[in-house]
Amino acid sequence: MRLYCGIDLHSNNSVVSVIDDEDRIHFEKRLANDLAVIEAALLPYRETLVGVVVESTYNWYWLVDGLQASGFDVRLANTVAMKQYSGLKYTDDQTDARFLGQLLRLGILPEGYIYPKAERGVRDLLRRRLLLVGQRTAQNLSLQSLFARHRGERMKAADVKRLDTSRFSELFSDDAVKLAASTAVAVMDSLSRHIDELERYVRGHCRDMAYYRLLTSVPGIGVILGQTIALETGTIERFPKVGNYASYARCVKTEKLSNAKRKGQGNAKNGNRYLAMAFMEAAHYAAIWNPTMKRFYQRKRAKSPVMVAKKALANKIARAVYHMLKHQQPFDITRAFS
Repeated sequence: MRLYCGIDLHSNNSVVSVIDDEDRIHFEKRLANDLAVIEAALLPYRETLVGVVVESTYNWYWLVDGLQASGFDVRLANTVAMKQYSGLKYTDDQTDARFLGQLLRLGILPEGYIYPKAERGVRDLLRRRLLLVGQRTAQNLSLQSLFARHRGERMKAADVKRLDTSRFSELFSDDAVKLAASTAVAVMDSLSRHIDELERYVRGHCRDMAYYRLLTSVPGIGVILGQTIALETGTIERFPKVGNYASYARCVKTEKLSNAKRKGQGNAKNGNRYLAMAFMEAAHYAAIWNPTMKRFYQRKRAKSPVMVAKKALANKIARAVYHMLKHQQPFDITRAFS
């Protein structure tokens, strides 16, 4: 007898359902999010379980890693790519858990990639850096607004970074405004220190990665973008074709067609948003500094909006990166833009 397990994972509990080929329920129960408890519940079925399906929610690491360490064949369900039949009249956590098991039984489970645990922490550290950079930018913009309100001056981001806090007494007469400006500068300085610390750690980890050394040979891809693309891509072998990689990087259009007519957009969020941002930023810099890429961008820009032209260049870069990583070859501008 073959059994299939689906786990509907929540923040503080999980619904575990074990079914067979006839959709008969062998075990179904709501359990606390305790690895030992869930392992004990599944242990009697381990030898006959084809797989255990866990939803790719924000908190799946502990459960997937723990079950894999205990010898279970764990599959990560891509929640963005699957949708239950909309005609169902009643659903709950139990039916959701069974649904995951049924998808596995039918062989139509859209699986997500279980990023290797050893590299996952560094990848997430780089994502944390992006969050801190966004917060620092918010403080910078807030200071620009403060100067515009109280002094009627327009400041550039670079000018804000060079502000001397000792001059705030001369610049502002209101003590409350001085404190607001000083606080914003202090927060920016603190964020900058932590960002530098994260960058040093990631740089030390990526220094010996073959992928990283290849990526920095691409115009527009510097240190941070090279690290981001290398860590977000993982192993290139998980992408069978170049189109799969370009789609994962959100560099292809989304469309729904019926009878050769456009009926709207597809799933625009399917893919990796961090990889998408990295390739768009690479395209932005490449269109400025590399003459060949700039000509390609300008030809696209003459026929389409700015963002469409940049996305076209990002797609070209992503496709070039795929072949570079696949064949372990440095970037060749003539092959990529011939």
